[in-house]
Amino acid sequence: MDFEEILIVLIVFTALTASIVTISLAIYFAKRLKHKQIIAAIEKGTPLSELRPPKPAGTLWIRSLTFGIAMIIIGLAYVIVGPGPKGPMLFVAFILFAIGIALLIRGLLYRKYQPQTQTSDKTIQQ
Repeated sequence: MDFEEILIVLIVFTALTASIVTISLAIYFAKRLKHKQIIAAIEKGTPLSELRPPKPAGTLWIRSLTFGIAMIIIGLAYVIVGPGPKGPMLFVAFILFAIGIALLIRGLLYRKYQPQTQTSDKTIQQ
């Protein structure tokens, strides 16, 4: 490998690692702050039902499926339009493609195990 290729790979890994560390720290401090707020509310005597709003029963699987398909397309685009079969961009394309596959599987599993809401004939007639 050439020095320039090593430098590019190093920069890509550093950027990925820095973003993962930053996001992890933000999530950690947000959860820590939320925990402190819950403890303070419990000490004041607030009921637990008022502390945490119910999670929306939305369609999370659609978002995972959409991002998965988008990442697969971006990964394939890097392979097709990128600098060729060699180089660090092929590795980046493989990672994007793998993330897309993982998100696609996650979306399909969410869809499979999401509680189904079925409308009855009575609600349609009214």
